[in-house]
Amino acid sequence: MDHRVMQQRISIITLGVADLKKAKAFYDALGWKVASDETVEEIVAYDLQSMALALYPWEKLALDAQVPAERSGYSSFSIAHNLSTEEEVSELLSKIPEAGGTILKPATKAFWGGFSGCFADPDGHIWEVAYNPFAKLGPNGEFQWNGFCS
Repeated sequence: MDHRVMQQRISIITLGVADLKKAKAFYDALGWKVASDETVEEIVAYDLQSMALALYPWEKLALDAQVPAERSGYSSFSIAHNLSTEEEVSELLSKIPEAGGTILKPATKAFWGGFSGCFADPDGHIWEVAYNPFAKLGPNGEFQWNGFCS
């Protein structure tokens, strides 16, 4: 019998969005490619390394989870996107306003020794874009907290 309660991985992060077309246009403007050419009317998915990011209508996501759809402001989590250099962080953040997002924190030296900035996508989901000199990315851009990417 397997006594593990849950394997240590995330399969899909689904973001509730107010306007699916607008949200897709934002991520497309950052250079992301949808996972499939097949059109699924109410969900957009992007394949990531070992997982996926999905965009789904806010109201339907709340209904599916059986929770109230009222928004309360801060979502209490952020999504991080790590890069290999400080320059890459600054370059990516420079593209956010034109793509439809909002810079929350300009790129700057971080208290933990790296370099990072934050933005919100059109639905207010908070992203951190960071360079961490203590956790080098692997050959395919994979991040490991312990910094031992091979």
